[in-house]
Amino acid sequence: MITREDIRELAQFQSNGDKNCALSFYFEPATPQNKSHRAETILVKELVRNAAREAEKIGRNGYARADLDRILALAENLHGNQARAKAVFACGARNFWREFDLPAQLPVTQLFVNQRFHLKPLAVLLGAQPRLWVALVDRQKARFFELRLDELNEREGLFRTPPARQGRSDGFAGYDGGHAQRRVNDDVLHHFKDVAGHLQNALEKGFFEKLIIGCHDTPWHELESLLHPYVRKRLLGRFSADVGKMTNDHIREQAGQVLHEALDRRRHELVKEVLDQAKSNSRGVTGLRRVLRSLELGEVQTLLIGENFSHAAVECTGCGHLDGHLVRHCPACGRETREVADVCDTIIPVAIRRDIELFYVKDDPEFDSAGNIAALLRFRADQSKGNVSSAVS
Repeated sequence: MITREDIRELAQFQSNGDKNCALSFYFEPATPQNKSHRAETILVKELVRNAAREAEKIGRNGYARADLDRILALAENLHGNQARAKAVFACGARNFWREFDLPAQLPVTQLFVNQRFHLKPLAVLLGAQPRLWVALVDRQKARFFELRLDELNEREGLFRTPPARQGRSDGFAGYDGGHAQRRVNDDVLHHFKDVAGHLQNALEKGFFEKLIIGCHDTPWHELESLLHPYVRKRLLGRFSADVGKMTNDHIREQAGQVLHEALDRRRHELVKEVLDQAKSNSRGVTGLRRVLRSLELGEVQTLLIGENFSHAAVECTGCGHLDGHLVRHCPACGRETREVADVCDTIIPVAIRRDIELFYVKDDPEFDSAGNIAALLRFRADQSKGNVSSAVS
């Protein structure tokens, strides 16, 4: 399973020498046309040939060849693997090779040659997915799961044995029966308090950022009031669940639906907020040049990019300044610039390194007309006048 540390390592990588060449390979399994899987083989071979020609243009074919051969051999062994996609990041000159299994949700099989790893398909897949826990709770049991992409890992749960019934009858006027029921209710209350305390402790230790709870309606009303306010704030939603009978596949399906609905709501809210903030010249900017400037100033809190957004830019070979205008010399330091075919290859690693929240926006005409790229800011340096804290609030 790919981790945040893995993603940061990929984002920090940059080939600076003439011998270095960063290869990014994304394999998306497809339904084979026949048992020979010839279509996949032909596609990967064509991608490798194109990548070799691209590396030759920049004089690095010799250094990329071994990696390309290794990628081709790997792809040939992936035939018939319909359940998982694969991502490979390689730079033979620096003895760098990373492989990751991914959900089969990539757009297509692709191979890129660049100075940096091409992280856009990975970023689209991961999106703004938080570190997520799923808790299944009833009146005696609580099971806790960590969900990352489509991998579900169960953690230690909480289980209580209901108090044993004493006596064979409810006693005079049902007194013993009522007393037994109170013991049961007290035991359930303690169980829910333990669950709430466990979730609060896990949140404080950073085990999760967002939470989904599976629970029937009646116990949910009892549990909800006991959750710490910070835990309730991290709750994305709830689904009805039978703790003892739910399979892992069913948990993934139900929790995934809740997560996607929550992310869609968050995305729509952010688009509306950033456009409103930009119109009022407040904590929002739209368009590539304004977004690049805000990234450089460290103002960006959330970055929104159109799903199909692509734009050429230049990067300074000295100070690293990015500019949407294809100028030959850096306006900041005067050094020569190099052209970047897709500015996303540069700004996505920046967003990952700085833990900037990243969302991809699809099919939004108003967002498209605003430049198809925007950022919600923590503050505006040109408006702070030395009082950044007031802008942040």
